[in-house]
Amino acid sequence: MTRKRRSFTPEFKQEAACLVLDQGYTVTEASRSLDVGENALRRWVKQLSEERGGVTPKSKALTPEQQRIQELEARCERPEREKSILKGLPLS
Repeated sequence: MTRKRRSFTPEFKQEAACLVLDQGYTVTEASRSLDVGENALRRWVKQLSEERGGVTPKSKALTPEQQRIQELEARCERPEREKSILKGLPLS
């Protein structure tokens, strides 16, 4: 029997990581109480710690600030792509 892969919201991941970073739980304790894998929780803790340090993650951000940064970067990226496409086209 195949096991269905669970998905978690960024809010859930952030709250889970906060248990370890802010409330003194160990990764093992928090993962057992939340019924999530220890490795997943370790990744979330590392990501949240990096985000708090100002690093924008490559994956979906956990904190609202980093989510906003990703959104703004995506908005800026689109006109740049369009500009580079237009540079390659001959003028009519």
